[in-house]
Amino acid sequence: MSRCIFCDIKDNPDNIVVQNELAFAIYDKHPVSKGHILVIPKRHFDSFFEATEEEIVRLYQLINECKKIIDEQFKPSGYNVGVNVGYDAGQTVFHLHIHLIPRYKGDTTHPIGSGIRHIKD
Repeated sequence: MSRCIFCDIKDNPDNIVVQNELAFAIYDKHPVSKGHILVIPKRHFDSFFEATEEEIVRLYQLINECKKIIDEQFKPSGYNVGVNVGYDAGQTVFHLHIHLIPRYKGDTTHPIGSGIRHIKD
């Protein structure tokens, strides 16, 4: 059985930005932008849809806490918050993680609708 990178990270408090009893947050090792954070449940499971209501509440609390940290340190002008569920949706680590991606004025030429909006027919 292969090791889970996020399960390994949760056991190393030096990498954790903030945490609560059910979740933790780390800076992404391959950030889309300065301050890109991943919010991750401590319990190992693949999909957002497997999270308990309590885990969702605790994840959401950390997202808000991380936003305050990012706002203070990096002063972004916006955010993308996202979850990839399944290989075909772009999930590469099969332990739920929520991306909190700070956005900055001018970091894309077309900010309106620049996320994944179109798929091939």
